[in-house]
Amino acid sequence: MSRLQGKTAIVTGGAKGIGAHYSRALAAAGARVMIADIEDGAAIAAEINGKHKDAAVSERFDVADEASVKALVAATMQRFGRIDILVNNAALYAKLSPRNFNEWDAELWDRVMAINVRGPYFMVRHVSPHMIAQKSGKIINIASGAAYKGVPRMLPYVTSKGAMLAFTRALSRELGPHGIAVNSLSPGYILSDTGLENATHVEEERMPVRNSRAFKRDGYPEDLVGALVFLASSDSDFVTGQSLVVDGGSVNN
Repeated sequence: MSRLQGKTAIVTGGAKGIGAHYSRALAAAGARVMIADIEDGAAIAAEINGKHKDAAVSERFDVADEASVKALVAATMQRFGRIDILVNNAALYAKLSPRNFNEWDAELWDRVMAINVRGPYFMVRHVSPHMIAQKSGKIINIASGAAYKGVPRMLPYVTSKGAMLAFTRALSRELGPHGIAVNSLSPGYILSDTGLENATHVEEERMPVRNSRAFKRDGYPEDLVGALVFLASSDSDFVTGQSLVVDGGSVNN
């Protein structure tokens, strides 16, 4: 039997980039997947359904807008009847241009925090009642190795991902009594299609990060999905409040 057979997952930011790989991996492991994104996820849903019948649907939504989040959760419950896995993946990163710490204006800073921190809170706020009712659930917050390393010239993004590590630890204490596991997956620098669209990121980060790793190679979305499925499955039932760093050993150096 597939590891996630009978489970339902929401993947925010699941239509493009690394999020699309998360959506595919969860479906391949047997889950039904709600692909939730500000972009159109119909193509990814169709691709998944071509391999796994009726495994995926998509909804457009804005993770920073609470009414939009509530509507998404309601649509998921109406379609699938339960929510077992929440992957808080949606984030503002690839469209950010690196700059010095004092060059981030307040509007952009607040936009990063709205999507990367407030959005996951809204998702947990409206998904958790359904998990509490069934006395089980897996919440996977996508953090970043950047928060451990203090990557320069991306201050709001790194700050937001540091917040997700703290969010995970505190939330695990509150939801643990309800049988809900809360963990973070912290990728290193990953060459995804959305990341490669921003040549500035690639130029500034690719080679220094690769040289810092124990494994001297680039990281790809496929390197993350095993850890994701582990955190979503019963294999991690006694794991909570943790951050699993998947970066080829960069943080260790």
